[in-house]
Amino acid sequence: MPASARLHGRHALLTGANGGIGLAVARAYLDEGARCTIADRGETPSSELADLLAQAGDRARYVRCDVTRRADIESLIASASSAAPLDVLFNNAAIFEMAPLLESDEASFDRLFAVNVKGMFFVMQAVLAQMVAGGVKGCVVNLSSQAGRRGEALVSHYCATKAAVISYTQSAALAMAPHGIRVNAIAPGVVDTPMWATVDALFARYEHLAIGEKKAAVGRAVPLGRMGRPEDIAGAAVFLASDEARYITAQTLNVDGGNWMS
Repeated sequence: MPASARLHGRHALLTGANGGIGLAVARAYLDEGARCTIADRGETPSSELADLLAQAGDRARYVRCDVTRRADIESLIASASSAAPLDVLFNNAAIFEMAPLLESDEASFDRLFAVNVKGMFFVMQAVLAQMVAGGVKGCVVNLSSQAGRRGEALVSHYCATKAAVISYTQSAALAMAPHGIRVNAIAPGVVDTPMWATVDALFARYEHLAIGEKKAAVGRAVPLGRMGRPEDIAGAAVFLASDEARYITAQTLNVDGGNWMS
């Protein structure tokens, strides 16, 4: 058993956890003694996640889920809760796209809102229903972004979806408070994950930059002087899921090296 074991005996469901932040949080939850059901849209787990699952043994398993499909969500929740009641949801599944405002099309809008808002909400709703029905005083940690705190000229749809995550977090927290269930969110800043290769290439295209130039610039602009790492977010996710945060709800915690001050 880990030395601290802050999540010992708890069952966490994590979406969008095949890599990046989600994978780092899964690793941290397991290190803190939790049982984890790890979901993503891939048919099979990534090699990194497969290694983690092998190390965790019967404390972790992978379930394929496309959060844009209600049937997939229902199947995921049924599968997860059959193993043990859910105590924690780390609601992370999301996609990123960008384009100039006058070129942003309906298809991109639909894709982003389907995953980042609709999927986020209905996974949360399904888990909360299970918690209420079972009398579980659990918690939800939704993943927003510093992009949800402001608009950005090239990222209008994505910013709007992440602002919606903050709003739904607040509403859900108020609705669930009488049940003793906490709902919070994390707003990461720029985090160095594999997705940044795509993000950097898009900025290079629209801002006429060299590949790598945008990534270097945003890292330098962070007050702490570097981009975040997935494990930086994992620490906050463990805290919000633990008893140390038992009196915290309806909040969005900025984990961004000082980019956004509130």
